[in-house]
Amino acid sequence: MTLTDQEFRVRSDEALDQARRALLPLADQAGFEVELQDGVLNLVFEEPSETKFVVSPNAPVRQIWVSAMARSYKLPWSADKQAFAIEGETLAQLLERLAKVFLES
Repeated sequence: MTLTDQEFRVRSDEALDQARRALLPLADQAGFEVELQDGVLNLVFEEPSETKFVVSPNAPVRQIWVSAMARSYKLPWSADKQAFAIEGETLAQLLERLAKVFLES
């Protein structure tokens, strides 16, 4: 299913806010910041090293892009999951897994 421009904007905004809320407990526990500003979600770490994960919608291709730990992930809309997902993992699940991997490094 291809999302219209309007559907993409609404669903990507919802996905970023949902991911932010899902990450808050881990962020409080592990001591990193989760910031949603101007349609971009940032995870800002000071430990184990200063790092930032950037999560942003890419409207022309209707995907959410994640830049984290020298990799990029491009999540299209999954009608089955009703979420932006890659390889069966939703945006929130991907970000939580990547944050935990980073914190353990």
